[in-house]
Amino acid sequence: MKLILGSQSPRRRELLERMGLEFTVLTAEIDETKFETDDPETSVRRICAAKAEAVAWKMREQGSGIKDQESEEDACSLILASDTVVVLDGKIMGKPHDAAEARAMLTALSGREHAVYTAFTILPFTALGRQGETVTNEGAAGFVGGAYTHCEKTYVKFRNLTPEEIAAYVATGEPMDKAGAYGIQNLGAMLVESIRGDYFTVMGLPVCQLAQALKRYGIDPLAP
Repeated sequence: MKLILGSQSPRRRELLERMGLEFTVLTAEIDETKFETDDPETSVRRICAAKAEAVAWKMREQGSGIKDQESEEDACSLILASDTVVVLDGKIMGKPHDAAEARAMLTALSGREHAVYTAFTILPFTALGRQGETVTNEGAAGFVGGAYTHCEKTYVKFRNLTPEEIAAYVATGEPMDKAGAYGIQNLGAMLVESIRGDYFTVMGLPVCQLAQALKRYGIDPLAP
């Protein structure tokens, strides 16, 4: 059973490596705005499911692995896709487009608590042509035709930040490719006063829940 990570995120790659998992990376572009709703949890569920489905279609179009597989078991893969959003006052904060937007986001987060939602989808894919049914309907949860989607929510509180601190952090460039304009695993950790929930959810992949889900598909990170 092969694991396919449908994400270019270096943080998600790092977390899978920490779990001792072997995987390959394959991504496919989607228009995330098509799957956004007023509810953050529904949005991240739909987006990560759509990402997994897009990777599956890409693999099918490329005939991924069909000629190279020695058996049906070898032809089976699990596609893992994920999505993270930062939410303040009920509004989703995406990745900043420029330094000014990053400063505005961090100013809004300063001294306040916000929510971070991370969802992941596991989608079975068979190179021999029997692809699992994907989870794309609103609010879908649990096993649906072989696919599984799970969402975690964690609360993060920032300490009070001065304009100088915000400007200095933005100048490092770290906020530019991250939801909410910060990365908790690096310099952004110095902005965080407290967390209620799972740290790895904020980093981009809830490791505990993912490990339990993978076991249901026959991949146990703790197995010898």
